[in-house]
This record gives sequence, C-alpha cells and structure tokens, in this order.
Amino acid sequence: MRTLFTFCCLFLTTGADRAWATGNLTVDSSNDTNQTADSSSRYIRIGDGSSQEFEFPEYTNGVIVISSQYRSAAASRKGRQSWKQTVTVRSLDPEVLSILNVTDSGHAGPAKSYIISIRSGIPGRAQLQIQLLDLDQDSVPVLIEESTDYSIRVAPGNDDPATRLIQSGGLSHFSENPVLFALLPLIFINKCAFGCKVEVEVLRGLLRSPVPLLLGVLGQFLVMPLYAYCVSRLVLLPKPLSLGLVITCSAPGGGGGYLYSLLLGGDVTLAISMTLVSTVVAAAAMPLSSALYGRLLGVHAALHVPFVKILGTLLFIAIPISLGMLIKLRLPALTRVLLALIRPFSLVLIVGGIFMAYQMGASILANVRPQIVAVGVTVPLLGLVVGAILAKLAGLAPPQRKTVSIEVGVQNSLLALAVMQLSFRRTEADFASQAPFIVALSSTSEMLLIVLGYFAQRRLCRSAVPRSDA
Repeated sequence: MRTLFTFCCLFLTTGADRAWATGNLTVDSSNDTNQTADSSSRYIRIGDGSSQEFEFPEYTNGVIVISSQYRSAAASRKGRQSWKQTVTVRSLDPEVLSILNVTDSGHAGPAKSYIISIRSGIPGRAQLQIQLLDLDQDSVPVLIEESTDYSIRVAPGNDDPATRLIQSGGLSHFSENPVLFALLPLIFINKCAFGCKVEVEVLRGLLRSPVPLLLGVLGQFLVMPLYAYCVSRLVLLPKPLSLGLVITCSAPGGGGGYLYSLLLGGDVTLAISMTLVSTVVAAAAMPLSSALYGRLLGVHAALHVPFVKILGTLLFIAIPISLGMLIKLRLPALTRVLLALIRPFSLVLIVGGIFMAYQMGASILANVRPQIVAVGVTVPLLGLVVGAILAKLAGLAPPQRKTVSIEVGVQNSLLALAVMQLSFRRTEADFASQAPFIVALSSTSEMLLIVLGYFAQRRLCRSAVPRSDA
C-alpha cells in the first residue's frame, strides 16, 4: 500500500501567521504560485491569501484549512461574535481532486477556521469552489461569499523505475514479461505453420477484389472508435479511460485473429492479409482517430504512435509466414509436421495469453473501475457483430464472414498499451491502460469460450450422425 501523507496549508489569524500541519510533510511555499488574492475575497482565506495555488502529490490524503473573518450583522449589533456560519467546498475537477468532508476546527479566536479533507488523484489542476454561508437566519442559509480564486495542483509522484514497477505492478513493463519470452519460440513456429496454410490463389483473388480487406478497415478504424467514444460518454468514464478505450478500439487486428479463424473454420489466408493491411493502415489511422476523439473528449495530449513497434509487428508476422510459405513449396514432410502442430499450439497460445494478461494486470484488477470492465466486455462482442453484419451485407462466403467478424472484433491491445505508456506520465499511463488491458482480457477469454463451444458443437454433431442413421 502506498504511504498516506497528511498535509495542510497555512491560515491567517489576527496578529500573527500560524502554521497548522500534521504528518511528516507540509506544504512547501516554494511550490505555490504566488499571486495577489482577488480583492473580492473579503472573508475567505487559505493561508494568508497571497498564494492561490497549492501543490499536493498524486494519490494522497491531506487537508487544507480555510479561514473566515465574517461576522453576521445581527450578532455585531448585539456586541458579540456569531459562529453560525459554514463553508461548502467543491472540486471542479473530481478526477484530479476529491473533497472528502468539511469540519469545523473548533479554533477559538476572531477568525473561524474549517478543515477540508481532500484526496488527490491523477496529476493536474483542480479549481476549488468555496461558498461561505450564514446560518444566523431563521430561514434558509444565506450565501455571503463565493470564491473560485484557489486551486490545487496535483503533481506526479516519484517516477524512478523501482517506484513505477511497484505502482504499476509490472504493467508498464509488459513487453519484458518472462511468460512472453517463453512463448516467443512457440509463437514463431506457429506463425511458420500458418504460412503453410496460405493459399496463393486466395491472395490473387484479394488483389482482384479487396472487398473483405476494405470491410476490415471500415469496421476497425471507423465503427469501433465511434462506439468507444459513444459508450464512454454514456457511462461517464473519466477522460483518461475514455481516451484509452478509443485508442484501443482504433488499434489494428491482433495476431490472434488468424489463429481464431483457423480454429473456427474461417479463411486463414484472408485473416493474415487483413492483419497485415490493418497494421499498415494503423500508422495513419491511429493518430487521426486519437486526435479527433481526444479533442471531443477534451484531452489535449501529444500521443506518440510507436511506429517502430508497428514495423516490428509487421516483420514478426511477415517473416515467419513467408518462411512457412517457402517450407510448403520445398519441404512437404516438414509442412505436414507443422500443420499437425498448428491447432494444439494455437490452443496453448490462447491459454498462455490469458495467463500472461492476468499476471501483468493483477495489480490494477483490485482498483479497476466497474464501468470500464462492463464496457471492455462489450467491445469484442460488438466487433464480432459489426464484422459479421458488414460481411453479410457484402455477400461474402461463410468462411470469409467468420474471418471479417473475427478481425474486427480482435484488436492488437498490446499496441494500444504501448501508445498509453509512451504518451502519458506514468500514473496517467497506467490508469488509461486499464482500457486496453480489460479489452485484451475480455477478447481472449470470450474467444476461448467461443472456440470451446464451437468444438463442443462439432463433437455433438458428429456423435449424433450415427444415431440418426440407425
């Protein structure tokens, strides 16, 4: 668990400035933005009123102290002070700062003070809306003063590698996962086996009529990002999660697409071609989609698309598959061995992918928001449905329908994770990475259930044939 720090700000008392603080850290006045307080703030003060912005580290609990020198007119006429007043405080950016509670400090003196418990969130700046209310009336509370002069700036915490690893639970180092390295030889052999499944005639047919390829691009880079934006607004996801979901749904087809196409009776050659084409298109489509929806979401971040990773993905698909095609032409005996291994290897890779995803994201599962879990589960399912509808409208054959459906429904979530980690500061990146992680986990789990259901259905149909003949 992270250590919880308690902070407080300075507040003004008559005759002298007094500092009030608990915990092992206090507000550093050197980090404050020194500005002259607005003259309209007659009664409300934080500290001595000369600083309007205070800094807190991210994801910590703390307090600020607000002082009020207001006295009701009725009480003044009676020659006494009245403490029948209160303040309300609201954060104008709850993702950056949340207000936990407001309590009367019980401080005796000419100035009334209130302790505001806060919880800082992601780095950023949150403006405070402070209202001073007079309770010395017989009717409803009367608003005496409202101030939006003060703000809290939440700064990133320690960004050294050890802290990042502890805070993210290894999520930011997903590419260094030992399970991934253990699976790499198996993945390479499996891709070579897929190369043995490639049909040259099908490739020529796609060159003459690239309708399935165009349908994949339409579904992956137009329909899916639009769905991500709409559903994120519908369930009121925080801005980083919304952008993470949009980028995930703007990612190209994943390498598992042709694996599922093989297991579910799709067109393997089409699946490989769609994955390669969508990966190339992603180099231009992901920045455009991110810029468009980032503006709509109000997130003005400079997103870094990992072109080197995209090129690496292309090479890691093209080289072993080309090698497999060469083996098919020159080494028929080895071809038969690879084709015999392709299905069991594929199932092992699916299970290994699920295990790796759980292992990498175990630390954020406890803190993941229910909204992103619910939305993440729907993303692969919607992609499957969208792809199937587009393929059916285009009049494609059943194997091609399956493939288009799978390619639209299965995104390269690791590429989206890389975009998150390269584009944001560490805590924001790990928070936004919940979206691609949940989508990846949902996609792999749902596709595994579909594959198992498909196998069970085929086995039942085969066992039912002899009984019906008898």
